Amino acid sequence: MYKVYGDYRSGNCYKVKLMLHLLGVAYEWVPVDILKGETQSEAFLAKNPNGKIPVLELEDGTCLWESNAILNFLADGTEFLPSEPRLRTQVLQWQFFEQYSHEPYIAVARFIQLYQGLPEARRKEYEECHARGHKALKVMERQLQRTPYLVGEQYSIADIALYAYTHVADEGGFDLGPYPSIRAWLDRVASHPRHVSMLG
Repeated sequence: MYKVYGDYRSGNCYKVKLMLHLLGVAYEWVPVDILKGETQSEAFLAKNPNGKIPVLELEDGTCLWESNAILNFLADGTEFLPSEPRLRTQVLQWQFFEQYSHEPYIAVARFIQLYQGLPEARRKEYEECHARGHKALKVMERQLQRTPYLVGEQYSIADIALYAYTHVADEGGFDLGPYPSIRAWLDRVASHPRHVSMLG
């Protein structure tokens, strides 16, 4: 059985949890508290030398890390990862977009507000996260005006990667009211019969 080392409130960890539920794959969840420094212990660093969650431990003890890399591993050969090269590359495009243009702002604003209580010392950074986060949301909105999912007609790991932090963007102070196509997409993703919520 797979083991997932993570924090239920982390969007990056939620990606892995959601993927496993969509596939109907059994796993054991091992809670890790990043605020207590548990990712910096020797035992954890032996699993991921970068000291971050999530980590997926396979049956043979091999460990995989980086949430989007784990998604690609789990989705390989399934309906959630296209085999056609152009579509598969578009999935990767959105995953890179998530890590470089979306997560650093949407997720960080959420961390500052939800985990840290919006301290004054980070107010300027929080506001900058909002400016850049809205830029990312506008990119998604334009795509989702054209297609039901980020890569055409098919629900894929591109959607899982972006859903994770977008659906809780309000916890970072983002108002999704101006993004009707994103809101419809969020409902579409959540309507999958094997969907599971972040804290469910």
